[in-house]
Amino acid sequence: MTQEVNAKVLIDIPLFAAWEKLKDISLAHNYVPGIVKTEIVSEQLQGIGASRYVYRNKSSYIQETVEEWQDGKGFLIRLHKGEKPAPPFKNAWFRYALTDSGSGQTELSTTLIYEMPWGAVGDWLGARMAKFVQSTIADVAVSMKLYYEREEPTTPATLKIYKAQHKQ
Repeated sequence: MTQEVNAKVLIDIPLFAAWEKLKDISLAHNYVPGIVKTEIVSEQLQGIGASRYVYRNKSSYIQETVEEWQDGKGFLIRLHKGEKPAPPFKNAWFRYALTDSGSGQTELSTTLIYEMPWGAVGDWLGARMAKFVQSTIADVAVSMKLYYEREEPTTPATLKIYKAQHKQ
């Protein structure tokens, strides 16, 4: 069964400025919590087929390859490691989408779409993971907001302060 988890945030910059940052797939380590390095591994720097490694440390990485690209609006990336899916998933994709909200603001939507292996047990586990995944996806969206608005990498401390100030 496919699970889909989404978070949205309003960024205080216009759509064209948000797109300039989003389309540069080499910047993920500046806004994805836990990622320390991004390396482009394809000749193509953007668009369908562009691919990157995102590292959690010097040697642990997953590969992300663009499968859909909507110029000025966003893209869908497949999470994998070579020909295999990124663990623990059977399949996983991440969608970044931008929408003009007017008054110089942009809505960012971050979505993880995933399927777990192991049949019914995997479906059960995937449903149990949803709350954790939701929190992680929300952290990505907020970290992107902070990076886009401040133009400096989002640190764990910066994210923690922002979340404490904006509890809902």
